[in-house]
Amino acid sequence: MTALLEVDDLKVAYGNIQAVKGITFTVHTGQVVTLIGTNGAGKTTTLRTISGLLTPQSGTITFDGQPLTKTPAHHIVARGLAHSPEGRRIFPRLTVAENLQLGAFLRKNPTEINKDTERAYELFPILGERRKQAAGTLSGGEQQMLAMGRALMSRPKLLMLDEPSMGLSPIMMQKIMETIAELKSTGTTILLVEQNAQAALSLADYGHVMEIGTIVLSGTGDHLLHNESVRKAYLGED
Repeated sequence: MTALLEVDDLKVAYGNIQAVKGITFTVHTGQVVTLIGTNGAGKTTTLRTISGLLTPQSGTITFDGQPLTKTPAHHIVARGLAHSPEGRRIFPRLTVAENLQLGAFLRKNPTEINKDTERAYELFPILGERRKQAAGTLSGGEQQMLAMGRALMSRPKLLMLDEPSMGLSPIMMQKIMETIAELKSTGTTILLVEQNAQAALSLADYGHVMEIGTIVLSGTGDHLLHNESVRKAYLGED
């Protein structure tokens, strides 16, 4: 199995506050890997650093065999790494179709872009129905679908999803998780940060539990799902 993303001894700080304290993990091609943990554990900081939005203190990030450290964010996207951020960050005044087109801003082939736009509408039929509608008028769940669709428009080798179910109704959360499962079935490599630990671990090939900037436990998704300490701390079981 090929290592697509390798994070080695990564340390990230906000001023004097150490947010990530030397974590190491790998994502192999075709895998879904999840980072779980409480708020403030460093999960979002980790994704933001991988995608070039934050600069690490030390450590290395290697993607598809090439170092990413100090690489500008737009160059990272061009290399095939897409980030669907926490809070969705869609462009509310632009239409659904225009938001999707922005996800393909580095691509040059209109035929292929159109093909992937139709693929996004297949994955998320509601987006196709509302393609001419301003994105800001969509529900929270529909905006999350748009954020994921936009990230997929760059045709990434690795898709990073940060809290895709946050603030969604149970029905909409289930739809999002079903879409992630469908992407997994087609071989999409995914690094997932998700507050719903049970849903994340049920999907994941491999998972890492983060606490206060460190990885405290790692294992297959199934192993962590049945780990007693994980069940008590993150699945709400006594």
